[in-house]
Amino acid sequence: MSHANLTGSSFIGSNLTACRLDSATVFGCDFRRANLKDASLSRADLRGCNFSGAMLVGANLFEADMREGGQIARDRSGEFRARGPNEVNAGTGRTTFSGANLTNASLAGAFAVKTDFSDALMRDCRLTRAHLRGANFSGCDLDGADFGQADTRDTCFQGASLSGTNFTFANVAGADMKDALSDKPHGKLLSTLDVSLEDMLAWHVAFIESNGKQGQLLDLTGFDLRGSRAFVGARLTMARAANAVFCGVDLTRSAFQAAKCPDSDFRKSRLDGADMRGISLAGARLDSASMRKTDLRALQIGSGARIPADLSNARLRHTDLRDALLNGVSFVGADLSFADLTGATLTGADFAGARLVSSKMSREQMTIARDLGAIVAA
Repeated sequence: MSHANLTGSSFIGSNLTACRLDSATVFGCDFRRANLKDASLSRADLRGCNFSGAMLVGANLFEADMREGGQIARDRSGEFRARGPNEVNAGTGRTTFSGANLTNASLAGAFAVKTDFSDALMRDCRLTRAHLRGANFSGCDLDGADFGQADTRDTCFQGASLSGTNFTFANVAGADMKDALSDKPHGKLLSTLDVSLEDMLAWHVAFIESNGKQGQLLDLTGFDLRGSRAFVGARLTMARAANAVFCGVDLTRSAFQAAKCPDSDFRKSRLDGADMRGISLAGARLDSASMRKTDLRALQIGSGARIPADLSNARLRHTDLRDALLNGVSFVGADLSFADLTGATLTGADFAGARLVSSKMSREQMTIARDLGAIVAA
């Protein structure tokens, strides 16, 4: 139904799973309790729509217009009058945009009180003057979003990415910003050290090549490394970087064999072609990271011993894992929802309790993942 004009239509309780409504005009439509899971509404005109109780997990609302929309209704006396959003029968269900793609979407002036946006992609989203009291933005990517003059009282931003986010004149009373990643330093800064990162990397290479007789082991534990350009193709074997922030950093073709990086933040980082055999990433955040052709197999060491890569309880939502080597990886309790696993090898991996909701994979991969303990939902 792309480009269709569906103004004022009712979709109450409809099953619109994976439906295509790109660039459609659905002004004033009623989507209460509708299932729009994985639906595509890119650039759709959604002004004045009622999504109360609707399910939009994994939906694509790229550049959708979701502002308030005025509706004209005839009263009992026969007179026409404008009807506001609060007068529309909102129903009792809870609207959820969990995991949806709302990149560049316009929600200016939208009424979304207590709406669930958890783990959604909302980069450069326009939410000026929106009514968002009590909404849930936990785990969201809100980089560049505009909350100017919005009502965000009692809103949850736990673990959200807020780089470049504008809250000018917004009411943030009672908002929960715990673990949110903003432009402010989130840990120690390299600028406080007496040596440069380049020197530290050189010492680390000397340490590895001399079996510890020269140089110094690299320890980046607790550092905020955003903006660094020294990691492309870097040799980080056995490095320590627990609780470090690599968010948005380019680590293409880097060597992370047996590195210790638990609870670190690699959101939106580039790890394409990286050698991460035997790495520890337990509890790490890799949401929206690019990990194409990354090697995460077990690291072979002397006497036939192996060090498996540990990604237990890690978050890899929306992560690009195309053609990655995931043989033998521990994904116990990890969240790979919406990840792209096209062409990735899964043989021998441990997916006990792992979530692969709406992940992109073949039927064969889906069967393998289920057999290995994953919770798979199409």
